[in-house]
Amino acid sequence: MINDTRILIIGGGLAGCEAAWQAVSRNCPVLLYDMKPAKFSPAHNSPHLAELVCSNSLRASDVGSAVGLLKEEMRQLDSLIMKIAERTAVPAGRALAVDRDLFAASVTEIIEHHPLIEVVREEITELPPENSTPVILATGPLTSEAMAASLAGLTGREGLAFYDAIAPIVQADSLDMDIIYQKSRYDDGPGDYLNCPMDKETYLLFMKELREADYMPLKDFEDTKYFEGCLPIEVMCARGEDTPRFGPMKPVGLADPKTGRDPYAVVQLRKENREGTHYNLVGFQTKLTYSEQKRIFRLIPGMAKAEFARLGSIHRNTFVCAPEVLDPTLQMKTRPDIFLAGQLSGVEGYVESTAMGLLAGINAARILSGSQPVIPPPDTALGALIGHLTRSDPKHFQPSNINFGLFPAWDRQVPKRQRGQVRAEIALAALKKWQEETEDGRQEPEFRRKTEKE
Repeated sequence: MINDTRILIIGGGLAGCEAAWQAVSRNCPVLLYDMKPAKFSPAHNSPHLAELVCSNSLRASDVGSAVGLLKEEMRQLDSLIMKIAERTAVPAGRALAVDRDLFAASVTEIIEHHPLIEVVREEITELPPENSTPVILATGPLTSEAMAASLAGLTGREGLAFYDAIAPIVQADSLDMDIIYQKSRYDDGPGDYLNCPMDKETYLLFMKELREADYMPLKDFEDTKYFEGCLPIEVMCARGEDTPRFGPMKPVGLADPKTGRDPYAVVQLRKENREGTHYNLVGFQTKLTYSEQKRIFRLIPGMAKAEFARLGSIHRNTFVCAPEVLDPTLQMKTRPDIFLAGQLSGVEGYVESTAMGLLAGINAARILSGSQPVIPPPDTALGALIGHLTRSDPKHFQPSNINFGLFPAWDRQVPKRQRGQVRAEIALAALKKWQEETEDGRQEPEFRRKTEKE
Protein backbone atom coordinates (compact mmCIF):
# COMPACT_ATOMS: atom_id res chain seq x y z
CA MET A 1 0.00 0.00 0.00
CA ILE A 2 1.05 3.54 -0.71
CA ASN A 3 3.06 5.35 1.96
CA ASP A 4 3.93 8.91 0.97
CA THR A 5 4.12 12.43 2.34
CA ARG A 6 2.35 13.86 -0.70
CA ILE A 7 -1.38 14.33 -1.13
CA LEU A 8 -2.69 11.12 -2.64
CA ILE A 9 -5.38 11.55 -5.29
CA ILE A 10 -7.09 8.43 -6.61
CA GLY A 11 -8.79 9.14 -9.93
CA GLY A 12 -7.74 11.38 -12.81
CA GLY A 13 -11.12 12.69 -13.95
CA LEU A 14 -12.31 16.28 -13.75
CA ALA A 15 -12.48 16.31 -9.95
CA GLY A 16 -9.13 14.58 -9.47
CA CYS A 17 -7.31 16.89 -11.88
CA GLU A 18 -8.89 20.00 -10.36
CA ALA A 19 -7.99 18.82 -6.87
CA ALA A 20 -4.40 18.25 -7.97
CA TRP A 21 -4.19 21.75 -9.48
CA GLN A 22 -5.56 23.40 -6.36
CA ALA A 23 -3.11 21.49 -4.17
CA VAL A 24 0.02 22.29 -6.17
CA SER A 25 -1.13 25.90 -6.45
CA ARG A 26 -0.55 25.93 -2.71
CA ASN A 27 2.88 24.34 -3.09
CA CYS A 28 1.70 20.91 -1.90
CA PRO A 29 3.04 17.96 -3.92
CA VAL A 30 0.60 15.42 -5.35
CA LEU A 31 0.72 11.73 -6.22
CA LEU A 32 -2.14 11.07 -8.65
CA TYR A 33 -3.22 7.55 -9.61
CA ASP A 34 -5.38 6.80 -12.63
CA MET A 35 -6.08 3.30 -13.95
CA LYS A 36 -6.21 4.25 -17.65
CA PRO A 37 -5.03 3.07 -20.11
CA ALA A 38 -4.35 -0.27 -18.44
CA LYS A 39 -8.03 -0.50 -17.51
CA PHE A 40 -11.11 1.38 -18.70
CA SER A 41 -14.53 1.79 -17.12
CA PRO A 42 -17.56 0.82 -19.25
CA ALA A 43 -18.04 4.47 -20.27
CA HIS A 44 -14.45 5.57 -20.96
CA ASN A 45 -12.27 4.95 -24.01
CA SER A 46 -9.58 7.66 -24.05
CA PRO A 47 -6.20 7.36 -22.30
CA HIS A 48 -6.36 11.08 -21.42
CA LEU A 49 -7.11 12.42 -17.97
CA ALA A 50 -10.28 14.53 -17.51
CA GLU A 51 -12.17 12.59 -20.18
CA LEU A 52 -15.71 13.87 -20.82
CA VAL A 53 -18.19 11.04 -21.32
CA CYS A 54 -21.90 11.93 -21.28
CA SER A 55 -21.75 15.28 -23.09
CA ASN A 56 -19.28 17.93 -24.19
CA SER A 57 -21.37 20.70 -22.62
CA LEU A 58 -20.65 22.44 -19.31
CA ARG A 59 -24.08 24.05 -19.55
CA ALA A 60 -25.21 27.67 -19.23
CA SER A 61 -22.66 30.48 -19.25
CA ASP A 62 -24.89 33.26 -17.90
CA VAL A 63 -23.75 34.19 -14.37
CA GLY A 64 -27.42 34.82 -13.58
CA SER A 65 -28.02 31.06 -13.83
CA ALA A 66 -27.02 28.77 -10.98
CA VAL A 67 -24.49 26.77 -13.01
CA GLY A 68 -23.14 29.92 -14.66
CA LEU A 69 -22.60 31.39 -11.19
CA LEU A 70 -20.84 28.23 -10.01
CA LYS A 71 -18.49 28.41 -13.00
CA GLU A 72 -17.72 32.06 -12.23
CA GLU A 73 -16.96 31.21 -8.60
CA MET A 74 -14.60 28.51 -9.82
CA ARG A 75 -12.87 31.00 -12.11
CA GLN A 76 -12.39 33.31 -9.14
CA LEU A 77 -10.80 30.36 -7.31
CA ASP A 78 -8.44 29.76 -10.25
CA SER A 79 -9.99 26.56 -11.59
CA LEU A 80 -7.82 24.72 -14.09
CA ILE A 81 -10.83 22.99 -15.62
CA MET A 82 -12.60 26.29 -16.27
CA LYS A 83 -9.42 27.74 -17.76
CA ILE A 84 -8.99 24.85 -20.20
CA ALA A 85 -12.72 24.72 -21.01
CA GLU A 86 -12.67 28.31 -22.19
CA ARG A 87 -9.50 27.69 -24.17
CA THR A 88 -11.01 24.69 -25.99
CA ALA A 89 -14.59 25.97 -26.33
CA VAL A 90 -16.78 25.30 -29.36
CA PRO A 91 -19.86 27.36 -30.35
CA ALA A 92 -22.91 26.36 -28.29
CA GLY A 93 -25.11 29.45 -27.98
CA ARG A 94 -25.40 30.53 -24.36
CA ALA A 95 -23.76 27.32 -23.13
CA LEU A 96 -20.10 26.48 -22.57
CA ALA A 97 -19.24 23.42 -24.65
CA VAL A 98 -15.77 22.14 -25.46
CA ASP A 99 -13.87 20.16 -28.05
CA ARG A 100 -13.94 16.93 -26.09
CA ASP A 101 -10.59 15.51 -27.23
CA LEU A 102 -8.69 18.80 -27.21
CA PHE A 103 -9.99 19.57 -23.72
CA ALA A 104 -8.84 16.26 -22.23
CA ALA A 105 -5.49 16.39 -24.04
CA SER A 106 -4.84 19.91 -22.74
CA VAL A 107 -5.63 19.02 -19.13
CA THR A 108 -3.47 15.89 -19.39
CA GLU A 109 -0.54 17.87 -20.75
CA ILE A 110 -0.60 20.32 -17.85
CA ILE A 111 -1.11 17.74 -15.10
CA GLU A 112 1.49 15.28 -16.38
CA HIS A 113 4.17 17.95 -16.83
CA HIS A 114 3.67 19.79 -13.58
CA PRO A 115 6.84 19.61 -11.44
CA LEU A 116 4.87 18.93 -8.25
CA ILE A 117 2.61 16.20 -9.67
CA GLU A 118 3.56 12.59 -10.25
CA VAL A 119 0.99 10.69 -12.33
CA VAL A 120 0.98 6.91 -11.97
CA ARG A 121 -1.06 4.90 -14.46
CA GLU A 122 -2.17 2.12 -12.18
CA GLU A 123 -5.42 1.03 -10.53
CA ILE A 124 -5.79 1.44 -6.78
CA THR A 125 -8.36 -1.03 -5.47
CA GLU A 126 -8.55 -0.06 -1.81
CA LEU A 127 -8.13 2.95 0.40
CA PRO A 128 -4.88 3.20 2.36
CA PRO A 129 -4.83 2.79 6.15
CA GLU A 130 -5.35 5.92 8.21
CA ASN A 131 -2.39 8.29 8.44
CA SER A 132 -1.64 12.00 8.54
CA THR A 133 -1.36 12.41 4.77
CA PRO A 134 -4.59 13.53 3.05
CA VAL A 135 -6.23 11.23 0.53
CA ILE A 136 -8.71 12.45 -2.10
CA LEU A 137 -10.94 9.75 -3.57
CA ALA A 138 -12.20 10.97 -6.95
CA THR A 139 -12.81 7.73 -8.81
CA GLY A 140 -16.12 8.93 -10.20
CA PRO A 141 -19.57 7.42 -10.55
CA LEU A 142 -18.13 4.26 -12.15
CA THR A 143 -15.91 3.42 -9.18
CA SER A 144 -14.70 -0.18 -9.44
CA GLU A 145 -16.35 -2.88 -7.38
CA ALA A 146 -13.16 -3.34 -5.37
CA MET A 147 -12.85 0.34 -4.46
CA ALA A 148 -16.59 0.59 -3.79
CA ALA A 149 -16.26 -2.34 -1.40
CA SER A 150 -13.34 -0.62 0.34
CA LEU A 151 -15.38 2.56 0.66
CA ALA A 152 -18.40 0.63 1.92
CA GLY A 153 -16.21 -0.80 4.65
CA LEU A 154 -15.69 2.74 5.95
CA THR A 155 -19.21 4.07 5.46
CA GLY A 156 -20.88 1.02 6.98
CA ARG A 157 -23.24 0.74 4.04
CA GLU A 158 -23.12 -0.08 0.36
CA GLY A 159 -24.25 3.40 -0.59
CA LEU A 160 -26.73 4.36 -3.27
CA ALA A 161 -26.83 4.15 -7.04
CA PHE A 162 -28.70 5.66 -9.95
CA TYR A 163 -28.46 5.25 -13.69
CA ASP A 164 -26.97 7.70 -16.14
CA ALA A 165 -27.22 7.40 -19.92
CA ILE A 166 -24.93 8.55 -22.72
CA ALA A 167 -26.18 10.23 -25.89
CA PRO A 168 -25.07 9.12 -29.38
CA ILE A 169 -22.63 11.07 -31.55
CA VAL A 170 -23.21 11.31 -35.31
CA GLN A 171 -20.78 12.11 -38.14
CA ALA A 172 -21.56 15.48 -39.70
CA ASP A 173 -20.91 14.43 -43.30
CA SER A 174 -23.63 11.80 -43.05
CA LEU A 175 -26.36 14.37 -42.31
CA ASP A 176 -28.78 15.70 -44.93
CA MET A 177 -28.41 19.48 -44.77
CA ASP A 178 -31.22 19.96 -47.28
CA ILE A 179 -33.55 19.01 -44.41
CA ILE A 180 -31.58 20.06 -41.34
CA TYR A 181 -31.14 23.76 -40.63
CA GLN A 182 -28.72 25.71 -38.43
CA LYS A 183 -30.31 27.93 -35.80
CA SER A 184 -30.20 28.88 -32.12
CA ARG A 185 -33.43 29.16 -30.18
CA TYR A 186 -35.11 32.55 -30.72
CA ASP A 187 -32.22 33.38 -33.11
CA ASP A 188 -30.05 33.97 -30.03
CA GLY A 189 -26.48 33.84 -31.27
CA PRO A 190 -24.96 32.73 -34.57
CA GLY A 191 -26.94 29.51 -34.85
CA ASP A 192 -24.75 27.01 -33.05
CA TYR A 193 -27.14 24.06 -33.24
CA LEU A 194 -28.33 21.90 -36.11
CA ASN A 195 -32.07 21.29 -36.04
CA CYS A 196 -33.93 18.27 -37.39
CA PRO A 197 -37.62 19.33 -37.79
CA MET A 198 -40.50 16.90 -37.27
CA ASP A 199 -44.11 17.27 -38.29
CA LYS A 200 -46.78 15.69 -36.10
CA GLU A 201 -47.02 12.47 -38.11
CA THR A 202 -43.25 11.92 -38.01
CA TYR A 203 -43.13 12.70 -34.30
CA LEU A 204 -45.92 10.27 -33.43
CA LEU A 205 -44.25 7.51 -35.46
CA PHE A 206 -40.97 8.23 -33.68
CA MET A 207 -42.67 7.97 -30.27
CA LYS A 208 -44.36 4.71 -31.30
CA GLU A 209 -41.03 3.18 -32.34
CA LEU A 210 -39.42 4.27 -29.06
CA ARG A 211 -42.22 2.63 -27.06
CA GLU A 212 -41.98 -0.64 -28.95
CA ALA A 213 -38.19 -0.85 -29.27
CA ASP A 214 -35.75 -3.32 -27.73
CA TYR A 215 -33.65 -2.14 -24.81
CA MET A 216 -30.59 -3.32 -22.97
CA PRO A 217 -31.84 -5.36 -19.99
CA LEU A 218 -30.84 -4.51 -16.45
CA LYS A 219 -28.91 -7.08 -14.44
CA ASP A 220 -30.82 -8.99 -11.78
CA PHE A 221 -29.26 -7.02 -8.92
CA GLU A 222 -29.84 -3.62 -10.50
CA ASP A 223 -32.67 -1.27 -9.53
CA THR A 224 -33.54 1.61 -11.84
CA LYS A 225 -33.04 5.06 -10.26
CA TYR A 226 -32.65 7.51 -13.09
CA PHE A 227 -31.32 10.99 -12.43
CA GLU A 228 -34.14 13.38 -13.34
CA GLY A 229 -31.78 15.81 -15.08
CA CYS A 230 -30.47 13.17 -17.48
CA LEU A 231 -33.43 10.92 -18.36
CA PRO A 232 -33.16 8.52 -21.31
CA ILE A 233 -35.33 9.70 -24.20
CA GLU A 234 -37.44 6.53 -24.02
CA VAL A 235 -38.17 7.13 -20.34
CA MET A 236 -39.45 10.60 -21.19
CA CYS A 237 -41.57 9.05 -23.94
CA ALA A 238 -43.07 6.57 -21.46
CA ARG A 239 -44.09 9.44 -19.17
CA GLY A 240 -46.35 10.88 -21.84
CA GLU A 241 -46.50 11.34 -25.58
CA ASP A 242 -45.77 15.07 -25.39
CA THR A 243 -43.13 14.92 -22.63
CA PRO A 244 -40.14 15.10 -25.04
CA ARG A 245 -41.79 18.09 -26.78
CA PHE A 246 -41.54 19.98 -23.50
CA GLY A 247 -37.98 18.77 -22.99
CA PRO A 248 -35.12 18.15 -25.45
CA MET A 249 -37.43 18.11 -28.48
CA LYS A 250 -39.07 21.46 -27.69
CA PRO A 251 -39.64 23.30 -31.00
CA VAL A 252 -40.40 26.78 -29.60
CA GLY A 253 -38.19 29.53 -31.02
CA LEU A 254 -36.73 27.29 -33.75
CA ALA A 255 -38.76 28.28 -36.79
CA ASP A 256 -37.88 26.31 -39.91
CA PRO A 257 -36.57 28.80 -42.52
CA LYS A 258 -38.38 26.81 -45.24
CA THR A 259 -41.81 27.39 -43.66
CA GLY A 260 -41.25 30.31 -41.29
CA ARG A 261 -43.06 28.33 -38.57
CA ASP A 262 -41.98 26.29 -35.57
CA PRO A 263 -42.03 22.54 -36.34
CA TYR A 264 -44.12 20.15 -34.25
CA ALA A 265 -40.92 18.88 -32.61
CA VAL A 266 -37.16 19.29 -33.11
CA VAL A 267 -34.12 17.14 -32.52
CA GLN A 268 -31.10 19.36 -31.88
CA LEU A 269 -27.49 18.46 -32.65
CA ARG A 270 -24.57 20.18 -30.92
CA LYS A 271 -20.94 20.32 -32.08
CA GLU A 272 -18.58 17.83 -30.51
CA ASN A 273 -15.40 19.45 -31.81
CA ARG A 274 -14.22 22.72 -33.30
CA GLU A 275 -14.04 21.32 -36.80
CA GLY A 276 -17.71 20.37 -36.66
CA THR A 277 -17.07 16.84 -37.92
CA HIS A 278 -19.15 15.23 -35.15
CA TYR A 279 -22.41 16.21 -33.45
CA ASN A 280 -24.07 15.13 -30.21
CA LEU A 281 -27.82 14.39 -30.14
CA VAL A 282 -28.88 16.81 -27.42
CA GLY A 283 -30.94 15.17 -24.68
CA PHE A 284 -30.91 11.76 -26.39
CA GLN A 285 -29.38 9.70 -23.63
CA THR A 286 -30.64 6.17 -24.18
CA LYS A 287 -30.58 2.51 -23.22
CA LEU A 288 -31.82 1.30 -26.60
CA THR A 289 -29.88 -1.62 -28.05
CA TYR A 290 -27.27 -0.56 -30.60
CA SER A 291 -29.22 -1.99 -33.54
CA GLU A 292 -32.39 -0.23 -32.44
CA GLN A 293 -30.57 3.06 -32.03
CA LYS A 294 -29.40 2.95 -35.63
CA ARG A 295 -32.85 2.01 -36.89
CA ILE A 296 -34.92 4.45 -34.85
CA PHE A 297 -32.60 7.47 -34.89
CA ARG A 298 -32.39 7.22 -38.67
CA LEU A 299 -36.13 8.01 -38.67
CA ILE A 300 -35.20 11.54 -37.55
CA PRO A 301 -35.52 13.90 -40.54
CA GLY A 302 -32.09 14.56 -42.04
CA MET A 303 -30.57 11.48 -40.39
CA ALA A 304 -31.76 8.75 -42.76
CA LYS A 305 -28.16 7.92 -43.69
CA ALA A 306 -26.58 8.88 -40.38
CA GLU A 307 -23.29 7.25 -39.44
CA PHE A 308 -22.65 7.04 -35.71
CA ALA A 309 -19.25 7.73 -34.19
CA ARG A 310 -20.59 6.55 -30.84
CA LEU A 311 -23.87 4.95 -29.87
CA GLY A 312 -25.66 5.64 -26.63
CA SER A 313 -25.32 3.48 -23.56
CA ILE A 314 -26.39 3.32 -19.95
CA HIS A 315 -24.31 2.78 -16.86
CA ARG A 316 -24.65 2.71 -13.13
CA ASN A 317 -23.46 5.71 -11.14
CA THR A 318 -22.37 5.18 -7.55
CA PHE A 319 -22.38 7.81 -4.82
CA VAL A 320 -22.40 7.95 -1.04
CA CYS A 321 -25.22 9.13 1.16
CA ALA A 322 -23.42 12.41 1.79
CA PRO A 323 -25.47 13.64 4.79
CA GLU A 324 -24.42 10.53 6.70
CA VAL A 325 -20.88 10.23 5.37
CA LEU A 326 -19.40 13.70 4.81
CA ASP A 327 -18.54 16.79 6.81
CA PRO A 328 -18.93 20.19 5.05
CA THR A 329 -15.18 20.16 4.35
CA LEU A 330 -15.72 17.00 2.20
CA GLN A 331 -13.85 14.93 4.78
CA MET A 332 -15.34 11.57 5.74
CA LYS A 333 -16.77 11.59 9.24
CA THR A 334 -15.20 8.23 10.05
CA ARG A 335 -11.87 8.99 8.33
CA PRO A 336 -11.06 12.73 8.29
CA ASP A 337 -7.85 12.02 6.36
CA ILE A 338 -10.03 11.01 3.37
CA PHE A 339 -11.83 13.54 1.17
CA LEU A 340 -14.48 12.55 -1.35
CA ALA A 341 -14.68 14.56 -4.56
CA GLY A 342 -16.60 14.48 -7.82
CA GLN A 343 -19.88 12.66 -8.39
CA LEU A 344 -18.94 10.08 -5.80
CA SER A 345 -19.56 12.77 -3.17
CA GLY A 346 -23.22 13.09 -4.17
CA VAL A 347 -23.38 15.86 -6.76
CA GLU A 348 -24.42 15.53 -10.38
CA GLY A 349 -22.84 17.11 -13.45
CA TYR A 350 -19.39 17.94 -14.80
CA VAL A 351 -19.25 21.40 -13.27
CA GLU A 352 -20.50 20.32 -9.86
CA SER A 353 -18.10 17.36 -9.79
CA THR A 354 -15.19 19.62 -10.64
CA ALA A 355 -16.25 22.08 -7.95
CA MET A 356 -16.08 19.32 -5.33
CA GLY A 357 -12.58 18.47 -6.55
CA LEU A 358 -11.64 22.13 -6.24
CA LEU A 359 -12.76 22.32 -2.59
CA ALA A 360 -11.22 18.95 -1.72
CA GLY A 361 -7.90 20.07 -3.21
CA ILE A 362 -7.94 23.33 -1.25
CA ASN A 363 -8.73 21.60 2.04
CA ALA A 364 -6.30 18.73 1.57
CA ALA A 365 -3.56 21.28 0.90
CA ARG A 366 -4.52 23.24 4.00
CA ILE A 367 -4.32 20.17 6.18
CA LEU A 368 -0.97 19.12 4.72
CA SER A 369 0.29 22.65 5.42
CA GLY A 370 -0.94 22.61 9.01
CA SER A 371 -4.00 24.86 8.51
CA GLN A 372 -7.66 24.21 9.22
CA PRO A 373 -9.93 23.17 6.34
CA VAL A 374 -12.49 25.74 5.19
CA ILE A 375 -16.20 25.73 4.35
CA PRO A 376 -17.50 28.05 1.60
CA PRO A 377 -20.20 30.60 2.51
CA PRO A 378 -23.77 29.28 2.19
CA ASP A 379 -24.73 32.20 -0.10
CA THR A 380 -22.30 30.97 -2.77
CA ALA A 381 -23.09 28.28 -5.32
CA LEU A 382 -20.21 26.22 -3.92
CA GLY A 383 -21.61 26.60 -0.41
CA ALA A 384 -25.12 25.74 -1.61
CA LEU A 385 -23.85 22.44 -2.99
CA ILE A 386 -22.09 21.67 0.28
CA GLY A 387 -25.34 22.47 2.09
CA HIS A 388 -27.20 20.00 -0.11
CA LEU A 389 -24.62 17.30 0.59
CA THR A 390 -24.47 17.73 4.33
CA ARG A 391 -27.86 19.07 5.43
CA SER A 392 -30.28 17.04 3.32
CA ASP A 393 -32.52 14.37 4.82
CA PRO A 394 -30.48 11.14 4.50
CA LYS A 395 -33.65 9.11 3.89
CA HIS A 396 -34.43 11.03 0.72
CA PHE A 397 -30.98 12.08 -0.44
CA GLN A 398 -30.39 12.20 -4.21
CA PRO A 399 -27.53 13.72 -6.23
CA SER A 400 -28.31 17.19 -7.53
CA ASN A 401 -27.10 19.70 -10.06
CA ILE A 402 -26.61 23.20 -8.72
CA ASN A 403 -29.85 25.18 -8.69
CA PHE A 404 -31.11 28.25 -6.87
CA GLY A 405 -33.43 26.06 -4.81
CA LEU A 406 -30.36 24.89 -2.88
CA PHE A 407 -29.50 28.44 -1.78
CA PRO A 408 -30.66 30.01 1.51
CA ALA A 409 -34.21 31.38 1.45
CA TRP A 410 -34.67 35.02 0.51
CA ASP A 411 -34.88 37.46 3.40
CA ARG A 412 -36.29 40.20 1.17
CA GLN A 413 -38.57 40.71 -1.80
CA VAL A 414 -36.75 40.46 -5.14
CA PRO A 415 -38.53 40.69 -8.53
CA LYS A 416 -38.44 37.34 -10.31
CA ARG A 417 -36.54 38.62 -13.34
CA GLN A 418 -33.79 40.03 -11.15
CA ARG A 419 -33.32 37.05 -8.83
CA GLY A 420 -30.54 35.36 -10.75
CA GLN A 421 -28.48 38.51 -11.02
CA VAL A 422 -29.07 39.41 -7.37
CA ARG A 423 -28.06 35.90 -6.32
CA ALA A 424 -24.87 36.28 -8.33
CA GLU A 425 -24.02 39.65 -6.77
CA ILE A 426 -24.54 38.30 -3.24
CA ALA A 427 -22.60 35.13 -3.97
CA LEU A 428 -19.59 36.79 -5.58
CA ALA A 429 -19.36 39.37 -2.79
CA ALA A 430 -19.48 36.57 -0.20
CA LEU A 431 -16.86 34.59 -2.11
CA LYS A 432 -14.50 37.58 -2.31
CA LYS A 433 -14.76 38.18 1.43
CA TRP A 434 -14.21 34.46 2.11
CA GLN A 435 -11.12 34.45 -0.09
CA GLU A 436 -9.70 37.43 1.76
CA GLU A 437 -10.32 35.76 5.11
CA THR A 438 -8.95 32.33 4.15
CA GLU A 439 -6.26 33.19 1.58
CA ASP A 440 -3.36 30.83 2.09
CA GLY A 441 -0.83 32.15 -0.38
CA ARG A 442 -0.90 30.30 -3.65
CA GLN A 443 2.55 29.41 -4.94
CA GLU A 444 4.33 28.68 -8.22
CA PRO A 445 3.99 31.93 -10.16
CA GLU A 446 6.51 30.78 -12.78
CA PHE A 447 4.62 27.62 -13.75
CA ARG A 448 1.31 29.49 -13.58
CA ARG A 449 2.53 32.15 -16.02
CA LYS A 450 3.72 29.42 -18.35
CA THR A 451 0.30 27.75 -18.22
CA GLU A 452 -1.47 31.04 -18.95
CA LYS A 453 0.57 31.52 -22.14
CA GLU A 454 -0.04 28.04 -23.55
